[in-house]
Amino acid sequence: MLEELRAIVGPDRVTCDPGELYCYSFDSSYVRGHADYVVRPKSAEEIAEIVRLAGKLGVPIVPRGSASGLTGGSVPVKGGIVLDMSGMNRILELDVENLQVVIEPGIIHKGLNTELKKHGFFFPPDPGSSDMCSVGGLIANGGSGMHSVKYGTVKDYVLGLEVVLPGGDIITTGCKAPKTSSGYDLTRLFVGSEGTLGIITKARLKIHPLPEACSILMATFSSIEDAGRAAVAVLSSGVIPAAMEVMDGSAIKAVKEIDSTLGVPDVEAMLLFEVDGYRESVARQVGLICDACERCGGSTHVAKDEDERERLWSARRLVGVAITKLNPGKVRVYEAEDIGVPIKDVPFMLRRIQEIGRKHGLSLVTYGHIGDGNLHTGIAIDPRNEEEWKKVHAVKDDIYDVVLSLGGTLPAEHGIGIIRADYMARAHGKGFEVMKAIKKAIDPQNIMNPGKMGL
Repeated sequence: MLEELRAIVGPDRVTCDPGELYCYSFDSSYVRGHADYVVRPKSAEEIAEIVRLAGKLGVPIVPRGSASGLTGGSVPVKGGIVLDMSGMNRILELDVENLQVVIEPGIIHKGLNTELKKHGFFFPPDPGSSDMCSVGGLIANGGSGMHSVKYGTVKDYVLGLEVVLPGGDIITTGCKAPKTSSGYDLTRLFVGSEGTLGIITKARLKIHPLPEACSILMATFSSIEDAGRAAVAVLSSGVIPAAMEVMDGSAIKAVKEIDSTLGVPDVEAMLLFEVDGYRESVARQVGLICDACERCGGSTHVAKDEDERERLWSARRLVGVAITKLNPGKVRVYEAEDIGVPIKDVPFMLRRIQEIGRKHGLSLVTYGHIGDGNLHTGIAIDPRNEEEWKKVHAVKDDIYDVVLSLGGTLPAEHGIGIIRADYMARAHGKGFEVMKAIKKAIDPQNIMNPGKMGL
């Protein structure tokens, strides 16, 4: 196997060294696996040859971007070949006239937007892990981020894909035209498929002109429920902010612990809004947001300059890493960390999360993209303590029960991977049987990222 892989990519881009294999055997979750080989391909043709070899020998293939995923999606739980896609990281074509860019999957999200900004454009999906997240991984997980309230999620920006199928064939989905109604939507099929149907080797993406003006607004509240009501009131007023984020009291406290210079107030809850567009429109929207928040008992403050705007967004981006500051010596575990509920149920869900945490004796930090009902819950424990793990799983089960009863979704942007695989049948009913049929039809040997998504 090793010699055949070296024949395909050369001796310098394949390894079975135990130290390197260890580094490729986990992602940002607590899931662990074991890679047998790591290969660093440079083209779709190389990947096709590797896939044909894997199929011949019945060896699993696991594509991996930056391993910033939180569910074990790129972990080789069945062993096999890990494809390190980070070397395929080029912008292949920037077509400003058609508002499109063609990229390889290993390009880092922030790097793509840094380049697009030079031409007055941006790629709107905005994950919190922008500094490290590969765009291919973002597509494979069906991710989004802070700007999805106004701009939508990654699936709204993928016009077409180049994909290597389990048999080694290379297909192209979609087209250059802005829209199509031709046949099954294969592009959407691969978005969010987590590498279980094929390996994305190229993506054609829509891009958006940078807005003329932008304003950041903070609203503070004496209760998390008032913040939830304000979020609903803002959207009901007809304003669609570019971003609307929530931080509860514990999230605020955690951020203050990690960086007291950010100027975050000591309150029970806060909302952060980003409004963009033409200058006159931005000023009007800011006024409407202030009115809606104040009617719900909030106090509002508009950032005065770019420095203050950056400080406020830095506070929000720090929450995920700041959680352990409230629990010294403990580690954050990603369970029940990504849920989505209908907008009108956000106030209820915020309260229920706190009640569930108190019920099981765990401190839960709540934050997230409240503008589209996407909430994140942070839990920190001693992973060596079995009793604390039992509490974590009990909290997860209770939160998921509430989310499903509201008609919500268990992952809103982080994917299924291993951690949420057991909930697929319950969440999708007979629809999950259709997913399994699609998987079997495209990947009858089950060599593409086996064990993920319950497939």
